Amino acid sequence: MLQVDNIVTYYGNACALHGVSFRIEENEIVSIIGANGAGKSTLMKSIMGVVRPRSGAITYQGENITNLPTHKIVGKGIVYVPEGRDVFATVSVQDNLEMGAYSRKFSQKELNGLYEEMYTMFPRLKERRKQMAGTLSGGEQQMLAIARGLMSKPEIIMFDEPSLGLAPIIVDEVFDRIKYINQELGISVVLVEQNAYMALTASNRCYVMENGKITKEGKSSDLISDDSIKEAYLGM
Repeated sequence: MLQVDNIVTYYGNACALHGVSFRIEENEIVSIIGANGAGKSTLMKSIMGVVRPRSGAITYQGENITNLPTHKIVGKGIVYVPEGRDVFATVSVQDNLEMGAYSRKFSQKELNGLYEEMYTMFPRLKERRKQMAGTLSGGEQQMLAIARGLMSKPEIIMFDEPSLGLAPIIVDEVFDRIKYINQELGISVVLVEQNAYMALTASNRCYVMENGKITKEGKSSDLISDDSIKEAYLGM
């Protein structure tokens, strides 16, 4: 579905990605683990056109999307749920959901159906649909960020640190929703996550990033048993 080939991305004069290659197939959950500053978020932002690679190529469904603007990438079926949620704090939950559908041309009937789908998946959002998003709890804001991403009916959804700052019981709920999105809705998932154990147990394949490079990749079930991964990321 999505192929990243040897991209090099800079922030100013600092090279953040050094020839990174990555892929995701249909109906996969692929995780990316690594320490702070490893380049995980930069990879996601490069795919979304938020930052531009200086070289390399990003191909989606056979089309080169390397230089497309972000809104066109969203329109083609790739969505990014950023680290820290980034909900529109001063407008309502439902207005946030409507913004998620902005890049797609849905009829009012289709839009209403999407609202109901999100409210069925996230019942607490329905209870708070008229509430300002900035007044929600951290867990509720994460649910809203996920639902807002789903409003554009993506084929790939990319999560950047979805467990960040959340209580363990809420983390479990968020990961249950991520698995549901993949297994029941058939959406491919890219999962950037510092909680390596959660990432490895939730995903089919995993990439390990260090200092802007992919240093290891493989089946998640194999990497979770790898001694170097245990020592570096699992505290074992």
